[in-house]
Amino acid sequence: MVHGMKEGVDIMNNDNFEKICKEIVVDYFNKNVEKTDRKTITEADVYIVWVCKSLQNNKALVSTNISDGMYYEITHNGDKQEIYVDAYKKWENFVVKVEK
Repeated sequence: MVHGMKEGVDIMNNDNFEKICKEIVVDYFNKNVEKTDRKTITEADVYIVWVCKSLQNNKALVSTNISDGMYYEITHNGDKQEIYVDAYKKWENFVVKVEK
């Protein structure tokens, strides 16, 4: 069970959710980093890009100060007391001009 999650109890305020998001990203990164990089991160290396709470649900976009192109979409389902994590790698960034 994740820190802050108690069976059948929704205690997911924004501060708690952001802390849990950082813990999840730290754990994921440290378990999946290329071993030859000899790099680990802490919560100080993780930042919240965007966060939203709607009714009993939370969603955050999370990144790190590591230049690996990864970002994480983390969603808390308040009805089921579950957290879903999508880990993405930034593939490309480009500009599309819009004509007036």
